[in-house]
Amino acid sequence: MVSTLYIVPTPIGNLDDITLRALQILKQVDLIAAEDTRRTGLLLQHFAINTRMISLHDHNEQQKTDQLIPQLKQGLSIALVSDAGTPLINDPGYHLVKSCRQAGILVVPLPGPCAAITALSAAGIASDRCCYEGFLPAKRKSRQEVLQALTEESRTLIFYESPHRLLDTLADMVAIWGAERYVVLARELTKTWESIHGLPVGELLDWVKVDENRSRGEMVLVVQGYRTPQEGEVVISSEVKKTLALLQQSLPLKKAAAITAEIYGLKKNALYKYSLEQQVSADSAIK
Repeated sequence: MVSTLYIVPTPIGNLDDITLRALQILKQVDLIAAEDTRRTGLLLQHFAINTRMISLHDHNEQQKTDQLIPQLKQGLSIALVSDAGTPLINDPGYHLVKSCRQAGILVVPLPGPCAAITALSAAGIASDRCCYEGFLPAKRKSRQEVLQALTEESRTLIFYESPHRLLDTLADMVAIWGAERYVVLARELTKTWESIHGLPVGELLDWVKVDENRSRGEMVLVVQGYRTPQEGEVVISSEVKKTLALLQQSLPLKKAAAITAEIYGLKKNALYKYSLEQQVSADSAIK
């Protein structure tokens, strides 16, 4: 165990999910670089591990990297851990790993818990091609821009989301992708109150609103990718939706749908129906 940085995943909830190899590494390294030493301390205490720790988080990673690289070059072995799950997956560690590789220091990754992969495996949505997007932007305008850019992404999408933004995110998905896009909400994975629930996103939004507990805890959203329409099926592209929304700002719903249909050669009834669905979903999101 000379001059090696080990990437060590830790449980996302159930402590029994830690691997025997992870325990061995955590016991044998010279130092553990932890995102939160208090939280990792509880894990180490549970498994009677006494290895020395230092903190390495988003706000001090560059500074700590500058300190750790010389120590690694001198022969120390270090384990990198985050609060839970696999380091670097929406957690600190990028600068340290990149610097180690640039310096020729061996980086050894261990397999283990990851909320995104755990949710994907149980979602019942195509898993052969997926796209991990992490957390969406907190501000609505930026969040909607990201969702808009992903409108026709055919791969399964995976997002992390926080409890206080869940309803807003689901409402934005309805507004931009339509109420029928299938989404699975996976909450508190591997913990006592684990919940995995999938519905068309419009229905999922209503389901979450019924019980405030459904928007609590750590959560993953697994979203069905864009599906190529079948023959005869009406396709409402992001461009059509944008035009329709702009016209609705100054015209009645029916008139806006008729003009948009004429511009793009679509059926006005289909656009009118879509507009009504969006209006109902928007009203539901406000209540």
